Amino acid sequence: MLKYLDFVQVAAIYAMVCFSTIYEYAKQNSGPLKPGVETVEATVKTVICPVYDKFHDVPFELLRFVDRKVDESLPSLVKQASSQARAVASEVQRAGVVDTAKSITSSLYSKYEPTAKELYWRYEPMAEHYAVSAWQSLNRLPIFPQVAQIAVPTAGYWADKYNQAVCYTNERGYVVAEYLPLIPIERIAKVFDEGASESPVSSTNGEAVVA
Repeated sequence: MLKYLDFVQVAAIYAMVCFSTIYEYAKQNSGPLKPGVETVEATVKTVICPVYDKFHDVPFELLRFVDRKVDESLPSLVKQASSQARAVASEVQRAGVVDTAKSITSSLYSKYEPTAKELYWRYEPMAEHYAVSAWQSLNRLPIFPQVAQIAVPTAGYWADKYNQAVCYTNERGYVVAEYLPLIPIERIAKVFDEGASESPVSSTNGEAVVA
């Protein structure tokens, strides 16, 4: 049993669970690419599983070794404080880690949400203005419009996938998903369409006019 570094093990397990959930969601929604993904997955499992079976205890043994070295280097007063902290942590775990985490997250959200919203409403129009201006400037560069015709739909596709993933994890009850922002795809498209309609184009006599 780890004395000081057990949080590392818990964090690693939680990260693997989150990654597995996102990967499974992405695989189920990969459309025509799903057979290829499953083929690659089977190949990777064939190669990785024997290695995992042989070395899966190594990370924990290394973590336990470091934990033991930490224990040897700490003075007795710090060890006593650490023991008390572990007792409190055990009580929190017994009472319910999820409920405690939700309480802390809700408290932080309630504290900082008004400030975040105020900053958002104050600076959003300015950010939109500069974004449209930058887009208009880039469109004057050679080849950029052709590249944008390829890049923009791709970015929109992945933005939509991100929104779907956030909604999916929120429905599954992951606390952090409640505070992940959705990308306002339609609003962004509208802002840039309005900016494009106002962008200057060259007239027949070479002077810039507004479209």
